[in-house]
Amino acid sequence: MADQTSSHDPHATPTGTLGEPVTGPIPPQTGPGSGPVRRSARTPTLSSAPQRRLRERARWVMAGDGPPTTAFAAVRKDSGLAAEVERSVLDLVLRTGEVMVATGAPVADTTAVMLRLAAAYGVTNCQVDITFISITASIDRDDDPVTKVRVINVRTSDYSRLTEVTHLVDSADAGNLSVEAAHERMNRILTAPHPYRRWVVTGALGTMAAGVAVLLGGGLPVAAVAAVTTMVIDRSLRFLRNHGLPYLFQQALGAGIATMVALLLLWIKPYLDISDEFLPPSLVVASGIVVLLAGLSLVGAAQDAISGFPLTSAARSYEVVLYTVGIVVGIGFVLDVGRRFGVPLSINDLTGFATALPLQIGCGAVIAGSWAVASYTRMRTVPVVMGVGALASASYAGFLALGMGPAGSSFGAALVVGLLSALVQRGMRTPSMVIAVCGITPLLPGLAIYAAMFEFVDSGDVIAGGVRLIAALSIGLALAAGVTLGEFIGTPLGRNADRWQRKVQARARGTRI
Repeated sequence: MADQTSSHDPHATPTGTLGEPVTGPIPPQTGPGSGPVRRSARTPTLSSAPQRRLRERARWVMAGDGPPTTAFAAVRKDSGLAAEVERSVLDLVLRTGEVMVATGAPVADTTAVMLRLAAAYGVTNCQVDITFISITASIDRDDDPVTKVRVINVRTSDYSRLTEVTHLVDSADAGNLSVEAAHERMNRILTAPHPYRRWVVTGALGTMAAGVAVLLGGGLPVAAVAAVTTMVIDRSLRFLRNHGLPYLFQQALGAGIATMVALLLLWIKPYLDISDEFLPPSLVVASGIVVLLAGLSLVGAAQDAISGFPLTSAARSYEVVLYTVGIVVGIGFVLDVGRRFGVPLSINDLTGFATALPLQIGCGAVIAGSWAVASYTRMRTVPVVMGVGALASASYAGFLALGMGPAGSSFGAALVVGLLSALVQRGMRTPSMVIAVCGITPLLPGLAIYAAMFEFVDSGDVIAGGVRLIAALSIGLALAAGVTLGEFIGTPLGRNADRWQRKVQARARGTRI
C-alpha cells in the first residue's frame, strides 16, 4: 500500500507523487480541503504493476481451464418425440431389462443394453436404476417426466431367451425394427417354449454331476451313482418347487438326498464287498452338492461388486449365504441321523482334481456343455461352450503348474475365458456372458464350499472350516475379476464396444473430483 502523510504528525517528511521526499518548498494546497491530499489505495505505484503480473501468472498456473472431469449431473436432452411414443419406448426398455435380469444377465450388461435400446429409438436422456428386486427407468421431460417400475419375480438361467432379447436389441439398434414390431417380437420371445424338454435338462444335470465325479478322481461307478443321485434331486426339487416350497428348504432337501445316498453306500459296503477306492461315498455327495452350488450366483455377486453395483452385489451375496446355509442344514441333519444309526460318514481328500491332464480337459468340456444345456443354451452354441470349458481347465492346470495357487490360477483361466468370449460373441451372435458363465463352470468353488461345510458340520472345527470358506470366496472373486477384466479387454478388440457400455464401465473405475 502506498505511503500516506498523516495530518496529525507535524514532523512527518513531505513526499511527492511517487513517494520520494520533497526537498524544495512545499506548494500551497488547493481545493476545498485544507489538509494534505490522501491518495487512494488503487493509485498505481512503482511496484503494483509487477505484482499484478505475478499474481496473474500464478493464477494462470494454478487455476483450472476446462470443465469438470466428472459430470455431476446429466444434461437434459429433448428427444423431440411425443409423450406417448416415449412411454412406449420406456415400457419396451423396462420389459427388456426385466427379461435380462430374470434370465441371468449381470446388472452392468443389462443397464448397457437398456440404454442402447432407448437410444435406438431417439431417447438418449433415459436413467436406469436396477436393484435386486426391481428396475426403475425414467425419461426427463420439460412438460411431463415419465417414470416406470418393474418388479422382478423370477430368477433362472434361460440363456436361449436371453440371446433372443439381445438379438432384438441389435435389430432395433440397426434401425430394422419399429417400436410396435419390437413389442410384438418381445411377446413372442416371452411366450416361446424352451428349446429342450425338461427331462433333457435333468439328464444334462446328471451328466454334469458325472463329470464332476470323474474330475475329482472317481471312476465310472462313482460317475453313474452321482448322475442318478443328481437326477433324483432335480426331479424332487422340481416337484417341491411347483408346490410352493421356499428355495431355502429345497437346497436343504437336495443336500440331504445327496448325503443320504452316501450313507446308504457306506452302509451296504460290507454286504456287497465294495471298497472305498471303487466307490467312495464322499465323491458321490460332493458331486451332488457341486451341482446344487452351480446354480448360485457367487461369481455374479462378485462381478456386480466389481462393476460398480454394490447394492445388487450385497443382495445377491446374502442370497448365496442363505441358500448355502440350507445346504449346511441338510448335510448336518443327515449326518446326525447317520451317527445315531452307527453309520458315520467321513470326507476324503477332495482338494485336488484328477491327475491326468487330458482327463481334466475332457471333464471340463463335459461340465461346461452340460451346464449350457441345463441353462437352455441353443445347441449351436454348446460346442463352443465345451471348447471354452476345455480351454479353461487346461489354462487352470497350466497356471497351477507355474505355482500360482488356486486363486491365481482361477483368475488366469477366467481371464482367458472372458477374453475369448468377448472376441467370439459377434460371430456366434451370442452374449459374451453366456459363453463366459458356462465356460468357467468347471472352475466354480463348489467343491471348496462343500469341504468348508463338511468341516463345520462333521468335525466342528470352526478355524479349519473358516479357512476353507475364505479360500472358496477368494476363488469366486478371482473368477469374477478374471471374467470381467477379460471381457473389458476383449470388447474393444472385437470392436463391439459402444458408448453405453463405456458409460456403464465408468462406474467400475470410480470417480475422483
